[in-house]
Amino acid sequence: MLGRHATPTFLDGLHDTPVVYLQGARQTGKTTLVRAIAGEQHPARYLTLDAAAVLAAAQDDPEGFIAGLERPVVIDEAQRAPALALAIKLAVDADRRPGQFLLTGSSSVMALPQLADSFAGRMELHTLWPLSQGELAGVRETFIDRVFAPELPTPDEAAPEPEAALVERLCKGGYPEVHARKSAGRRRAWFDSYVDSILQRDLRDLANIERLSDMPRLLALLASRAAQLVNFSDLARSLAIPQTTLKRYTSLMETTFLVRLLPAWSSNIGKRLTKAPKLLLVDTGLLTHLLDADAGRLRRDRALLGHVLENFAAMELIKQLGWSERRCELFHFRTESGAEVDLVLEDRGGRLVGIEVKSTSSLQKRDFRGLQALAETAGRQFVGGVVLYTGAAVVPFGRNLRALPISQLWA
Repeated sequence: MLGRHATPTFLDGLHDTPVVYLQGARQTGKTTLVRAIAGEQHPARYLTLDAAAVLAAAQDDPEGFIAGLERPVVIDEAQRAPALALAIKLAVDADRRPGQFLLTGSSSVMALPQLADSFAGRMELHTLWPLSQGELAGVRETFIDRVFAPELPTPDEAAPEPEAALVERLCKGGYPEVHARKSAGRRRAWFDSYVDSILQRDLRDLANIERLSDMPRLLALLASRAAQLVNFSDLARSLAIPQTTLKRYTSLMETTFLVRLLPAWSSNIGKRLTKAPKLLLVDTGLLTHLLDADAGRLRRDRALLGHVLENFAAMELIKQLGWSERRCELFHFRTESGAEVDLVLEDRGGRLVGIEVKSTSSLQKRDFRGLQALAETAGRQFVGGVVLYTGAAVVPFGRNLRALPISQLWA
């Protein structure tokens, strides 16, 4: 079993909070992780609601089901029986001992009002994403903490990541099962069944979708817009469905961790809510599969490679937010005049680091224009700007601006 960097934070929650909820997409390793924890660091009984008999018992008599459990207990796929939330709330209100309930779910708890409302003030929430590049390599990434440091500690030269190896990273992604499959054909077969399972089962369980057959087309269309601004009216026209329906379907895909919307950063907090978000696929292996883009096509199509690489960098940072010492949020930046920065990290003190992603091994001064615009807009909030690229050298490009090899994300 590969180590997961968020495990220490997860265990901390079990030491002082009655309910800990681990959410994330199917096949990211949630069950493997909680079974390992329940067997060693936090001994607990394991139950899964994927088992028909357990699910029936939880749905028929939630209070009796919870009352009869020996605690601590792990309940896997807890979102399948939302009525359990109230029963767990009553049990926790009567007994506030920490670590009693370790729940997992393949749907975002914040999109399930019954769960979110019942557990308010009683639950700590964690998200398990597909494996990060550092987890695959056995290295704990510290990129976010380093880019906020006054002097970024990096080597002057890094071992260059050959483009073929980088493209292979993009095509494999981070789902553990994919890395157990040796051939591209077997990986394609896994992604086919994975998408079918989520679209046909999880979305149907969450909501009454009138046109379930539209979902594969929508997911493929969203993949074609990865790392780009979301234009719901354009997407609705392309699919010939109402915009309200499209937004609802996209929200369901976000709830099941197929896509993620990256909000815009603005110095005016009120404006952040009105600016268009960027669309991300949660995994570039899934993204390239949906685009039918193999390694050869990515190397030939530099524009496509640029979008996939930006998506990749964004998701690596989102994963690292789960364990970095500096608590941050991730945004994108775009002005009305067209200046933009792919990614913006903002810490709790309002300090900013801008990050551009380039699928090129050489850079020019114009590649830093967006970062300079962000620095002018943010003023004293701006700590520095980084361009991640496919070259090997660490290069300063002016005050607080530098180029870094993209491998520094996980080095």
